Amino acid sequence: MSHPSPEDADPEFERGPVRVIFGERRGGYPDGNSLLVTGERETLLIDPALGLRRNPEALPEIHRILLSHCHEDHTASLSLFPDTPVHLHTLDRPGLDSLDAMLAIYGYGEPIESDFRRVLVERFHYAPRPDAQPYTDGDVFDAGGVRVRVHHAPGHTRGHCCLMVEWDEAGQERRLLYLGDIELTSFGPYYGDAWSDLEAFERSLAWARTVEADWYATFHHIGVLEGRAPFLERLDIFEGAIDRREGQLLEFLAEPRDIEEVAAHRFVYRPKDDVVFAAAVERRSMQQHIDRLVTAGRVVALDEGRYRVA
Repeated sequence: MSHPSPEDADPEFERGPVRVIFGERRGGYPDGNSLLVTGERETLLIDPALGLRRNPEALPEIHRILLSHCHEDHTASLSLFPDTPVHLHTLDRPGLDSLDAMLAIYGYGEPIESDFRRVLVERFHYAPRPDAQPYTDGDVFDAGGVRVRVHHAPGHTRGHCCLMVEWDEAGQERRLLYLGDIELTSFGPYYGDAWSDLEAFERSLAWARTVEADWYATFHHIGVLEGRAPFLERLDIFEGAIDRREGQLLEFLAEPRDIEEVAAHRFVYRPKDDVVFAAAVERRSMQQHIDRLVTAGRVVALDEGRYRVA
């Protein structure tokens, strides 16, 4: 998934018990930005990104790994820690049972699936972790003097979560909200997998808009934003991509089109983006828009699988 790198990304961040390990190109895909949370009893690693494989000996002892969700870039260095307990939301946990189970999250089908199967193993080092332990909304991981609280925020995947890191600093509570793949980029939300859901994503964004924190951190590109005002500004840009795609779709459906024509037009990716799974993502993403526009009476379904604005 190729996104632009905004100029307002922080080059580094370390505050209290939290350290962000930035990946290449500020965590640009296929890399990402991992979090270390160091408490009095345990050190937690959140979303072990691909870049950790470059210098794993530089990491401290890791006692527990938390995953915001089960996608290839968020688990790319998980195999470096075969004996470390792993936790993720119960709805995404099946993705660590086997490679087939992981592929079911995407649901790309053939001929894409065979190529992507190799990519998961060779580029992202996928290795099953059937011992992974499920967490659920509201669970708290207490590392000693610092807590990580789970907030289920589905849409990107069924089990996608945001993780709130909480600690006391000079008698004042500090909070950093790790947003996972609520990326805040102009590319916008990704809801193109079999386990994705556009309207669930919109509900998660509405929830995120209400959250008060000192810092907001993303896995890709943005890094860490300080204060609610810059967070809301970036959230507006990110969420605005949904309306932009839908508006462009309505213009395109001025003439009858089927889903293959819609997918080929590219509403999520740019036409020049060389993404092997682009067609599958476009079909899945834009079918969700079409379905709700039909329900709202703004688009009509015609014969032979074609659609047109009402």
